[in-house]
Amino acid sequence: MNDETFDEFTAAIDDRYLEDYTEGSRYRFGEESVDADEIVAFAHRYDPQSIHTDPEAAAGGPFGGLIASGWQTAALMMRLFADNYLTSVASLASPGVDELRWVRPLRPGDRLTLICETTGVRPSRTKPDRGILTTDVTLVNQNAEPILTATAMNMVARRS
Repeated sequence: MNDETFDEFTAAIDDRYLEDYTEGSRYRFGEESVDADEIVAFAHRYDPQSIHTDPEAAAGGPFGGLIASGWQTAALMMRLFADNYLTSVASLASPGVDELRWVRPLRPGDRLTLICETTGVRPSRTKPDRGILTTDVTLVNQNAEPILTATAMNMVARRS
């Protein structure tokens, strides 16, 4: 990851519209992390499985220790995505996410970085004030190992 080249936006996040995204551009943002207490608290509320809630039981489980819920991992990805990549003034909604994969477990103390590759920028044929932005996202840990991958789709306003 260190020898890779990444692009920079020419427009600030609070002045970014569909036209400011360029197909083929790659960006890197970070960093987020979680500790064991955050993993357990999230899991108790949203994903109460012992691999997420009980460090002792998780130690004897398939991952050899406590891991974050995939949904918590997705939420951390979304935080980095919204704070850094997705426009704060022209994001309208999302029709969904495709191919969401939890490639490897998120462990306490992992430091996360988000890689975004703009794979599609398409003005709407029926609503000229907006378009669809398609982005391949990869959340990596401090060792540049993928933790989560997905294809995000967002409806984004065009400049008037």
